Order: sequence, then C-alpha cells, then structure tokens
Amino acid sequence: MIKICGKIKKKLANIINEYDAIIVRNKTQLNKKILNKNKKLKFIGRLGVGLDNIDIKHCKKQKIYVQPATGMNSDSVAEYVISSSLHLIKNISLFHNGTTKGLWPRTILNSRELNGKIIGLLGFGTIGKKVCKLAKNFGAKVISFDPYVSKSIQKKFNIKLISFKKLIKISDIISIHLPLNKNTKNLIKLNTYSLMKKKPIIINSSRGYILNENDLIKAYKKNLISGFAIDVFKKEPVEKNFYNKIDKSINCIVTPHIAGVTEESNVRVSDFIVNKLIKFFK
Repeated sequence: MIKICGKIKKKLANIINEYDAIIVRNKTQLNKKILNKNKKLKFIGRLGVGLDNIDIKHCKKQKIYVQPATGMNSDSVAEYVISSSLHLIKNISLFHNGTTKGLWPRTILNSRELNGKIIGLLGFGTIGKKVCKLAKNFGAKVISFDPYVSKSIQKKFNIKLISFKKLIKISDIISIHLPLNKNTKNLIKLNTYSLMKKKPIIINSSRGYILNENDLIKAYKKNLISGFAIDVFKKEPVEKNFYNKIDKSINCIVTPHIAGVTEESNVRVSDFIVNKLIKFFK
C-alpha cells in the first residue's frame, strides 16, 4: 500500500500497477487513463467524501472497490456552516474592518440572530443532518431540497422538504451539501439569485462547480444576497481573477477547502479508511 497525494500524475501512472491499494485525497485524479495502467489494484481509499476525482464507472468495470470516509468529517463541516452563518448574519467582518479603521460602525450596520431564521439545505445527507441539529439549537427553522430523502427522514428530523425554487425563494441562509454531477454542476448561477427574495447568505462547503463564483460576486454587488462563505472552488488554489474581486467592504468568508479539515477529523478519516482497507484484505 502507498498513500499518494498532490500533482504527480506521471509518477502515479508509472507506479500504480505495483500496488493492490491506494489512498488519495481530493487533488489526486484517478481517471480512466491512469486506472488503465494498473494490473493489481483492488482498493481505493478516499480521505474525504467527494468522489468526483475518481472515475467510479471505470472502477466498477475493473472491479476496484472505492471506499470514501463517509461521515468522518461531517461534524467539522457542520460546525463550519454554523460558525459561518453566525459570523455573516451578524456582519462581524464588516464591524471588525470598520472598527479597526477607527470608524466605530455601531449604528451603521445591522446585526441579526439565527433564532427564527430559515436555513435552507440543498442536500440532506450526513452533513445536512448534522447542520440541521446544530441550527435547531439556535432556534432556526430548517428546510431542505433533496429528492432522494424519504418522508420518514423528514419526520425524524422535523424538517420540511420542498422544491429547489421554493427553498431559494424563502431561505435566509442557503447551505450547499450536494455531490457534483451533471444535475448539480452550475446549479446556482446569476439568474438563480434573482429568485432569492430574502437576500440570503450563501454557504458552499460542498463542491466548487455547483456554484458559479464570478456570478456570486456579481449577485452580492447587485444586492441580491447579503453575504457568502466559500470553502470550495472550481480550481484550487483559488484563481487570482476571483480573489482580486474580494475586498473588506464585502461581507464574506473565503477559506482554502478546510471546512472538513480539523485535527479531530483528520484522525477519524485516516483511522476509518485504514480499518476499512485492513478488513477488505482479510
């Protein structure tokens, strides 16, 4: 077994045929071309939950078992979503920037509470469920769009499942928890924001391609949304043409794909994948 990370496609293609198992993070691309080089590979461990960097269909054809670390970083991501919600709804960055400039913007900006606000979750999987529990502790109302969730789950978590269009229309905060596929790619673009009646806060800790980053900035400047937290991007590291548009007048949080990365989650994720690997080869 070998753990391989980073941009080493050529090296990976040359050595993959030597191993029975491989463990990767999100940057390592296991595409058809690389997978065709293997002769022995039986197990792929993913230190995370997104599988868009792995050709799942080709793995099935080659009978390679793919194991994501499902649920192991969900607490970390859920905390990121709630902490970002609190930070943005209270305009903390704007208050901080004004205060450190000596402006004392105590009466210029508004600060709001999560209590009573509607949090719309696009996707109600493991992370969505964790966010739901935390949000309700603050007195928020949780709704979700997820066509794959059963009525029993809706009843268990006491949430309302609604359409995508209705969710973005009535939510105060919209948090994305969807996988990246042909149905979710570019799901939120410029014309989508015009349907958002409450100028919501947008949080994306899922996958970058689900949300158009440049349209997000345009929507904020057009006063269609009141803030955003972005942890994932189409291209990582984030490109200059995006971060150059961010200044201290924007109510936002921009982070380098760390929502699910904490000291605790790193241990859980690693232990989970290693144990699954050991069991697979027993």
